[in-house]
Amino acid sequence: MRSRKSSAPEQIRLVFDAPGLVAGVDEAGRGPLAGPVVAAAVILDELQPIRGLKDSKVLSEKRREALYDEIRAKALCCSIAEASVDEIDALNILQATLLAMRRAVEGLRLLPAKVLVDGNRLPVLRVPAEAIVQGDARVQAISAASILAKVHRDRLCAELHAAHPQYGFAAHKGYPTPDHLEALRLHGASPVHRRSFAPVRLVMGECVE
Repeated sequence: MRSRKSSAPEQIRLVFDAPGLVAGVDEAGRGPLAGPVVAAAVILDELQPIRGLKDSKVLSEKRREALYDEIRAKALCCSIAEASVDEIDALNILQATLLAMRRAVEGLRLLPAKVLVDGNRLPVLRVPAEAIVQGDARVQAISAASILAKVHRDRLCAELHAAHPQYGFAAHKGYPTPDHLEALRLHGASPVHRRSFAPVRLVMGECVE
């Protein structure tokens, strides 16, 4: 019989006892004022383990980039998807994030038996799914997904910087840093800013684009 010492570890053991492939899902970019929100889904290959998988936020940029390439090379399959700025403004950031997660899962070339999602909310999926709080630090497949999503979004921010250098996207990645807020005050909102977010709405009320 399984021990019932604590609910969270028991929950994770039950997940890994489930037959079939398990996909991990995570997102990047809920907090920024600009750009899409990105989600990734990963099914790891237990015959090709990847060392050093952790929550992307605790890894250096160089290490994330290296792991990104290794995950893409060794995973059984992976998928990266986005929800656009227009979708974020139309749906709200939570629903847009869940939409990106659903798209990532549906983009997998293999059908998982179960999906593990970081956090406490689940997208609508056609397969069983489980939300795991702090899953990006506890489940390797979710850690891998967090790395793919983070690196992909950082690369998108480099593209946004090239198109709109006055905002400094390469440095702050769209987050509401003092430099970003000052650039918004000076230049107004760009086409890639999320108009449903309060700091952007405030600037749009004060500035003529």
